[in-house]
Amino acid sequence: MAAISSPDFSSRPRIVRGAIPPRTAAPAWLPRWVVAVLLLLLAPFSAGAAPTLPAVAVHYGSQAPLADLKVFDITVVEPGHGHDPVKFRQATGSELFAYVSVAEVQASRPYYARIPAAWKLARNGAWNSEVIDQTPAEWPAFFADQVVAPLWARGYRGFFLDTLDSYRLAARFDEAAQQQGLVRVIETLHSRFPGIRLIQNRGFDIVPRVKDKLFMVAAESLFKGWNAADKRYEDVKPADRDWLLGQLRAVRDTHGLPVLAIDYVAPHDRATTRETAEKIKALGFVPWVSDGDLQTVGIGGVELMPRRVLALYYGAESPSINYSIAHRFLQMPLNHLGYVVDYADVREPLPQGVLRDRYAGIAVSFGGFIPDGTAPSVSRWLQARMDEGMPVAFMGSFGMVPDEALAGRMGIESSPEAARGTLRITRQHPMMGFETAPTPPVAPFGPVYLAPAVAGKAQPLLEVTDQRGKPGVAGALMPWGGFILDPYALVDVPGTEYFRWVVDPFAFLTQALSLPALPVPDVTTESGRRLFFSHVDGDGFPSRAELPGSPFAASVLLTEIFEKYRVPQTMSVIEAEISPNGLHPDLSPALEDIARRMFRLPHVEVASHTYSHPFLWDRNVKHGVFDDKGEAAINLSLPGYTMDLRREIVGSTEYINRRLAPPGKPVKILLWSGDTAPSAEALAITEDAGLLNLNGGDTSITRANPSLTAIGAHGIQKQGRLQVYAPITNENIYTNLWRGPYYGYERVIESFEMTDKPRRIKPVDIYYHVYSTSKRAGLNALHKVYRWAQAQPLHPVFASDFIRKVRDFHTYAVARDGEGWRVRGEGELRTLRLPPALGTPAVAASQGVAGYAPGVEGPYVHLASGRAWLKTTPPDGAATSATSAEPARQPYLRDANARIDGWTPQNASGQTAFDLKGFGPLEFALAGAGGCQVRANGRALAPAQGAGGAMPAAAAAASASVPPPSSTYRLPDAAAHIQILCPVR
Repeated sequence: MAAISSPDFSSRPRIVRGAIPPRTAAPAWLPRWVVAVLLLLLAPFSAGAAPTLPAVAVHYGSQAPLADLKVFDITVVEPGHGHDPVKFRQATGSELFAYVSVAEVQASRPYYARIPAAWKLARNGAWNSEVIDQTPAEWPAFFADQVVAPLWARGYRGFFLDTLDSYRLAARFDEAAQQQGLVRVIETLHSRFPGIRLIQNRGFDIVPRVKDKLFMVAAESLFKGWNAADKRYEDVKPADRDWLLGQLRAVRDTHGLPVLAIDYVAPHDRATTRETAEKIKALGFVPWVSDGDLQTVGIGGVELMPRRVLALYYGAESPSINYSIAHRFLQMPLNHLGYVVDYADVREPLPQGVLRDRYAGIAVSFGGFIPDGTAPSVSRWLQARMDEGMPVAFMGSFGMVPDEALAGRMGIESSPEAARGTLRITRQHPMMGFETAPTPPVAPFGPVYLAPAVAGKAQPLLEVTDQRGKPGVAGALMPWGGFILDPYALVDVPGTEYFRWVVDPFAFLTQALSLPALPVPDVTTESGRRLFFSHVDGDGFPSRAELPGSPFAASVLLTEIFEKYRVPQTMSVIEAEISPNGLHPDLSPALEDIARRMFRLPHVEVASHTYSHPFLWDRNVKHGVFDDKGEAAINLSLPGYTMDLRREIVGSTEYINRRLAPPGKPVKILLWSGDTAPSAEALAITEDAGLLNLNGGDTSITRANPSLTAIGAHGIQKQGRLQVYAPITNENIYTNLWRGPYYGYERVIESFEMTDKPRRIKPVDIYYHVYSTSKRAGLNALHKVYRWAQAQPLHPVFASDFIRKVRDFHTYAVARDGEGWRVRGEGELRTLRLPPALGTPAVAASQGVAGYAPGVEGPYVHLASGRAWLKTTPPDGAATSATSAEPARQPYLRDANARIDGWTPQNASGQTAFDLKGFGPLEFALAGAGGCQVRANGRALAPAQGAGGAMPAAAAAASASVPPPSSTYRLPDAAAHIQILCPVR
């Protein structure tokens, strides 16, 4: 049978199937698949309410998306692709199993040359491999030493054994002797590698003899198969299925082993994939349903929820992706809805493999027409994605006059009769008029006319009618997605640099892309309270303050801010401003001493603001003052120095660690300077140096510009490297580029408030430069802002903590798991925001969930670690099934100003325990603890009166359901072990 075409074919594992007849009576047709295998781990949770079977996946791609696959307990991979099973296990708690071929070997394998010629029993021409005789006495040891031992040394502890039946390809063989050889191989592995877990693919005849040494038995094509010869997906014939079912039931019921059933469905057909997985699960087997090449994330015991959206943009419309419409305006709403945005510039070949396994949809963002030479390929690509069922949302422009094929696929008229006379708005959807009302269309705007075939299925967003009464639309929700055309997506405010949303971007993107309600990984909140931190760019460190004695601005910052407000602060310096070899060598001793005193403070985190403060980070991008390629400086002027990225990033860090930072407290963060738009190279240097990074984003919403367009995204990815944006911009913007008014930074309080309600989109970040303390008005503004923060019920963290949460957001995995949700992260991000449609958390029925707090957009769920299983109670309070009612209520954490660790839910003795660790005195609230005793570090604790941690009444009223009463407790400690002792009912 012909091999399946695959990018990784030369080293790709495969399972021998139909070419080898089984010894027992079997159907005449047994498919031969290139399949991967999954295994079964111990159940992730022991509670009866949580699923009891682990989830297994298999992915043979060279670029397997391990960040998504970590939602499964086990993933079988091709070990030749260089995966690190130890790192994966430590970071995720999940396991990688290695595919190994027992009875066949290809010449590409490193041990091939060491196999004696006498052991080669036959040749499998279809796979260009040699079939290995299983009878030589030395073979089991060879296989253990040459095949498994190197993988064991790399950290693999689980193995999928394939090609056990390949000896049947030989012209002559001794069935009993070959099978005994296979048994000896498995016995040798079990003896040589204590704790090894083996998944055996088929080989049903030897199962009775090795069942105590197997972890699982796998087989493929129970309901759906892949015909490699004809390259098509097929239904398995009933007779074949009945035979295989008999074998699998014997494995499970007679021999007591779990069964993994692997089926194949076209990757874009998620409905059939889901249906097939459910059929397998209903039989009591572990399901895995994926594509025939095992290159996509299929559906198994859990279903990964795709959290990525691909944004198409035209790169020539802006200096760089940082300034594109897609990034400036579309990414933030998608981030807030829980989605990660990838970008594709239509000037480059458009990506393949954009499928529903990992992508929720495609957002197309063009400011005008793309080149005529580009349009046809973009049109064909979009049609192909629509044909695969991928939702597409156009926002702003189609980028072209849709050709006949695309127009037909979209259901719009390709050449409508031109509108006559004045157009007027005759109907508009509730999502229109979001920040500004739509105005009547004027030339050159032309409406889109819906084809009669889709007119009844479409939902117009804005209907416009000409003098003939002929209705057209400026936007509509369509069966394939939706579109909204300018000027009814965004408009600019004349005479300003401001914009306004005409359409509600949250509603439009949700409905056009058919985004489901799912738990949203949230980077703004932890333990129910909004995050708070502060970070300082080192600019102006040597400046003299306009205060008595003309002290250094840095000295004023130390005494007036850092020593008074003992909250997490991240401080940076510019090496060239303070070092002996910099711009001010005579001032260096005093300046370095101030920096050392700052960095010794326990609540100050060490950061670098580079060596020479680059103003332009990417020399290939010209914008602003650099547009004319004139003499604009790209960094501070240092004699004899030409800007070098490694010197700026690594060199400045080494300087700070060597001369300024206390022992054991190295630089953690690189704070971008200047245009804060680093290249992928700069991001790579930073990450490879072990540094986090922050700055950019330009969130500056105020009452003077009350638009969501003034709120930036979480960050931006370039060639796989992530730049994390500052939540709120610095004082430079509020003071007209430090030209006054110098008290202007106090308006950042407006930004804090407007990014909290009606949606909490950002944490509180007091971000400024050292020079703010050089003027009394600037210093007063800082005091006002810090005092405002002290009066709020916030959760203090370092900037590095926030950065890690944003990084975790970008790789977070969410899956449907039975009647609940399985979530997997790196343990940094500990909050899920539940959309109202999902109801409220059923804390007692969940695992790894410590509690929740009401929020305006839905409850904030507190996770005890990076792994949890969350069950929710529907908004109406009804159970989802007869067996899904929540157990008796137990105490839970309502909110806290500290991180939760070691959460132990209520046990049979009525005790709940957990640890809290924060900055400064602890404050926390408990719900459902009426009549219980609360102890902290072994001492009885009484509720406080008038605590600041209670949620606002408006937030509670907006919650999906009214939570139980809560009591607030206060401690002078920054860390505590909490016990809740409740009467046993």
